[in-house]
Amino acid sequence: MKAVIITIGDEILLGQILDTNSRFLARELTKLGAETVEMRSVADERNAVVRALNDAFLRADVILMTGGLGPTKDDLTKKVLAEYFDCKLVQNEEVYHWLEEMFADIPGRMNKYNVSQALLPEKCTPLRNLKGTASGMWFERKKKVLVALPGVPFETEYLMHAEVLPRLKAKFTDLFLRFKMITVFDVPESEIALKLASFEEQLPEGLGLAYLPSEGYVRLRLTAKGKAVEKLEEQYEKLLTALEGLPYQPSSEGESREDLIRRLKNTGVTVASAESCTGGNIAHMITLMPGASAYFLGGVVAYSNDVKKNVLGVNPQDLEAHGAVSEPVACQMAQGVRKLTGAQYSVATTGVAGPDGGTKEKPVGTIWVAVAGPKGTVAEKLLISHTRERNIGRGSVHAIQLLLAQIEKDK
Repeated sequence: MKAVIITIGDEILLGQILDTNSRFLARELTKLGAETVEMRSVADERNAVVRALNDAFLRADVILMTGGLGPTKDDLTKKVLAEYFDCKLVQNEEVYHWLEEMFADIPGRMNKYNVSQALLPEKCTPLRNLKGTASGMWFERKKKVLVALPGVPFETEYLMHAEVLPRLKAKFTDLFLRFKMITVFDVPESEIALKLASFEEQLPEGLGLAYLPSEGYVRLRLTAKGKAVEKLEEQYEKLLTALEGLPYQPSSEGESREDLIRRLKNTGVTVASAESCTGGNIAHMITLMPGASAYFLGGVVAYSNDVKKNVLGVNPQDLEAHGAVSEPVACQMAQGVRKLTGAQYSVATTGVAGPDGGTKEKPVGTIWVAVAGPKGTVAEKLLISHTRERNIGRGSVHAIQLLLAQIEKDK
C-alpha cells in the first residue's frame, strides 16, 4: 500500500510553524505497513490543493490530508473536496448532533462558526473528533482512500488512532511492507557499512537495508516488500549476527533521542545533570519531553573551573593535577550535582567540543562522561572528533545511554 501525505497551510510554507503532522502520519503509516512515497505542503489556495490531489491519486492508494478544516473563510479544504468529488456541502445531522453534545455543558457558546463545522461534502463519511469541533472526513474512489484531518496536531493524532488506522487495517488487509530496526551506538556509519558489506550483498530480492545516521547513533532499517516479507525474520537474524561486536539495540522502530528520554522517564528515578562541554544540552533534551518535572530535579552548566569548584565541589587539586577534562573531575561533577539536588542519579560531562582547545593528549572530541548513583560512580571516555555541534550532540546522547545503563544495572 502506497501513501501520500498532503499538508495545507500558508503558515507552513512561510516557516511560521513546524509541520509535525507529516512526521507523525508517516511513522504511523510505516508501523501499519504502508509505504509513504511523497509528502507535500501546499498553500491555502484551491488550484494548489487540486494539483496535489491529482498527483496523489496517480501515485497512492491512500492520501492523508491535514489542515484547512476550520470554520473561518481561509479554511477551504471542505469546499475544495466537495468540488473535487462532485458533490454539495450539506449539513451532516450526525456531526451537528456531535457538536450539540460537545457544547451541551456551555449554553450559548455554540455560535454560527461552530454550526458551520457540520457542513461537509455529502460523499464523505464523517470521523468523530472528540478533541475539537472539526470532524475528519473519509472518501473512497476506485478502491482508493482520501482522509482529511484537522491541522491541529493533537486532533490529528487522536483521529488517526481512534478512526483512521482501524479503518485502514480493515480495508487494506494485504499490506506489503514490513521492517525491523536496530540502533547502533557510537560507531560511524562508514564503519558499520564496511562490517555489513557482505550481508548486504547476499540480501534476497525485495529486501533492503537503509542507514539513518544521527548524533551518537545510526539506525538500521531492514525492509521487506511483497513476497520477501516471508524472509524478513531470517534475514534479521543474519543482520544481528553480522553486527556482533558492535554496541547495538534491537527496537521496533529504532531508538531516537525521544525514545531514550522516554525510557529515562519510565525508569521512575529522579535525575540531575552537571554539564561542561555539552553546555546544558542534556537538560535541554530531557525537558523537551512533557512530564520532565516529575523526575528531572535540575542541572548545572559548569563551564568554568570556578563553578566546578564552588558549586559542584570539585577538588582544586584534581583540577590542577588532571585538568578539567579528566575522569576524576567528571566523577566529582556527577557526585556534586547529585548531592546538590538530592537526585537518585546524576550524569556529568566534561570535554573538548572544539574546534579549538584540543591538545595531543586531549584532542578535540575527547569527552569524559560520569554517572553517580546510590551504588557508586562510573565513568567513560569518548573520542568522537567531529564538528562542535556533533560532538555536543553525540556526547549528550552517550551520557543518557550511560545513565540508563547504570540505572538498569543497579536494579
